[in-house]
Amino acid sequence: MSAATRTTTGTRGIARAAVQAELAHVAFDLFRRQGFDKVTVDDLAAAAGVSRSTFLRYFRSKEEAVLGAFDAQGEKLAAALRARPAAENDWTALRRALDTALEPYRQDPEHSLALLSLVASTSALCARRLEKQDSWRTLLAQALADRTGDTRPATLAESVRAAAALDCLNIALEHWSTDGATTDLDALVDQAFTVLTAPADTTRQPHDERPRPA
Repeated sequence: MSAATRTTTGTRGIARAAVQAELAHVAFDLFRRQGFDKVTVDDLAAAAGVSRSTFLRYFRSKEEAVLGAFDAQGEKLAAALRARPAAENDWTALRRALDTALEPYRQDPEHSLALLSLVASTSALCARRLEKQDSWRTLLAQALADRTGDTRPATLAESVRAAAALDCLNIALEHWSTDGATTDLDALVDQAFTVLTAPADTTRQPHDERPRPA
């Protein structure tokens, strides 16, 4: 491929990303004002000043207009995980890799809160988000396997660790959203990982005791 061809291809990619971002912005604003279920693809196209077919060239569905940015997140997380120092244990490497996922929330907490609220209140978006994160789990588990230097599929243990790390992220985001972003998100994720990796406390406290059957 010539330099001119690469430049043209790159320019087209940048232009497409800019249009896609603008369409997503229009869609998100309309969803917030009117409700996700009340807005149709035709409504979105009209609000953006494009045809229905044009809108669908950028987003296959209403859900993708909200969650399309999540598609690349899994690959970014996996790449960040593979880049962690080999001496780090899996939990530390996973925690640090999640910094990639936290960056958008740090940069624009107001938009992030609105996005989390919209997703939480819309069953279709909740389901689609979970589907996307399931693909993240597979990518993260394989990245953990790759860190060992062996060419092999991820083990059950690595899959469990990847799933648990994503649960830590989601629970921290839930608390952060409930608190209106007043709590430090990084600290919440750190706390979640601390609870996850701390030795289990098997001692039964008095308030945990249950009446014994007669």
